[in-house]
Amino acid sequence: MADMDKYAVFGNPIKQSKSPAIHTAFAGQCDHRLQYRAVRVEEDDFERATRAFFSEGGRGLNVTVPFKQEAFALADRLSDRARRAGAVNTLSVAEDGAIEGDNTDGVGIVRDMVANLGWMVQGMRVLIIGAGGAVRGVLAPLMRERPKSLLVVNRTAARATQLAKEFSDLGAIEGGGYDLIGERQFDLVINASSAGLSGEAPDLPAGLLTEHSCCYDMVYGNEPTPFMRWAAHHAAWAVADGLGMLVEQAAESFYIWRRVRPETQSVISELRLAMEAA
Repeated sequence: MADMDKYAVFGNPIKQSKSPAIHTAFAGQCDHRLQYRAVRVEEDDFERATRAFFSEGGRGLNVTVPFKQEAFALADRLSDRARRAGAVNTLSVAEDGAIEGDNTDGVGIVRDMVANLGWMVQGMRVLIIGAGGAVRGVLAPLMRERPKSLLVVNRTAARATQLAKEFSDLGAIEGGGYDLIGERQFDLVINASSAGLSGEAPDLPAGLLTEHSCCYDMVYGNEPTPFMRWAAHHAAWAVADGLGMLVEQAAESFYIWRRVRPETQSVISELRLAMEAA
């Protein structure tokens, strides 16, 4: 594999990453020869590992938890969307040797919801649960879809308030604690909280949804997440997890690196079948 272009995803933990399978599938579609690995990086070793990867001929890196803000700081040049998000999930090397940072998370979620699932964002009342790095990456792309309103809530209300302030130039964004939900209803609810990782659903009012509400969980698994089960129990019109977002953001990274846009539907389907069989 010495003649193959080398790519990787850096994270911690990283064992369950599906990125190698996704990019291998993309390469097969496009008849490209490349090697893509998942690499566990110690939390104090990201910069050294990244610079070593590129100095040894690496062509591109995906970056996942907990390194997206470190990648932002490391990049020599930033795309507009990475600068806006304050986080980077895609690194590449320019012809002049500079390390360029981009963020494909927002493109990923919008493509999945609008193109794959057929959901509307324009004119919708949107609720986002959580205020971490994942939300920073998706706020601007979601606001470009022109929702009627967007509310960000978080257990630590100050983080959501700060996010809303930072992105307020893009339109009607509110931020704060769960108490802001009150008796309001939303057309699109996006769970970006860490609650599902510990087997819990966010603490949400029963009357949150209308009969046409769509609910999206940024995480995914072999079974429906706690938030997805909550949404189904409360008669959401449509419910989805973040597998499509994962594949779509990977496709955008692949395009940045290879200037070819892979087909995503078959890859999403193959991953879903493999997960259901596991």
